[in-house]
Amino acid sequence: MKIGVSGASGQLGSGVVADLLSRGGHDVVAISRTPENAPPGAEGRFGDYDDPQSLAKAYAGLDRLLIIPTSDLRRGRRGTQNVAAIDAAAEAGVKHVVFMSASGTRKEEDPAVGASYWQGEQRLIATAPAWSILRMNYYAEALAQEAQMSLEGGALTGLAENRVAFVSREDVAAAAAGLLATEGHEGAIYNATGPERLTGAERAAVVAEITGKPMGFVTVTEEQLCGGMAQMGLPEDVVNTVASIQRNFAEGAFDIVTGDVERLSGRAPKPLRVVLAPTLT
Repeated sequence: MKIGVSGASGQLGSGVVADLLSRGGHDVVAISRTPENAPPGAEGRFGDYDDPQSLAKAYAGLDRLLIIPTSDLRRGRRGTQNVAAIDAAAEAGVKHVVFMSASGTRKEEDPAVGASYWQGEQRLIATAPAWSILRMNYYAEALAQEAQMSLEGGALTGLAENRVAFVSREDVAAAAAGLLATEGHEGAIYNATGPERLTGAERAAVVAEITGKPMGFVTVTEEQLCGGMAQMGLPEDVVNTVASIQRNFAEGAFDIVTGDVERLSGRAPKPLRVVLAPTLT
């Protein structure tokens, strides 16, 4: 079986490719704008989400394909890219398409961060001959970066108290590889989550325990959140994205724990403390 990973040069994509290669038994195709960087054992193919014709060529002959959305934050761009990639997969005759989405995905409009995932999911369901969706929770590694930046101030912030089942990028990659390499996933929607739902106060306590420094959790208004980021000189697209993610936190979009990582990868996901420790110590 020939399995393609579109977006293979990113951190998640490279993790999926590595996991697939370690499993063996399949031909692995790493699709990105830098195919020369494909790891030994994988075939590199050029594919650019902003060049649909390159995608159709890159996806030719694949039995299964994982489409990983870009991190492009420009308004409307990622949704357009997702639809173009799914259409290219249909044009290339890919038999089974897997789309990487996000927990809590629902109908939204730009600039909400979930709008592009909704557009991709809907296009996939309508056009792919066989499909699966892997919705991931929020990256534990992203929280680690936030915690590092918050150590001096002594507080993590959010729009409201909330619960999030932070998941490591490595666990998402392993779940995606397991989905691609095994049978019985047609029409399935999975949620890749960490093993526990942690409130703002609970994750602040984890950071404090690891670092030995005081850390609390403070709720702020959306106006305060956006105003602070604007004062830091962050671009409008970044401000909109962070605010949208924080709204999702407050609305409970990431307040879900499943056994899907273990079901797909064969191993339990890492607790948040285990992922944070190497970065914060």
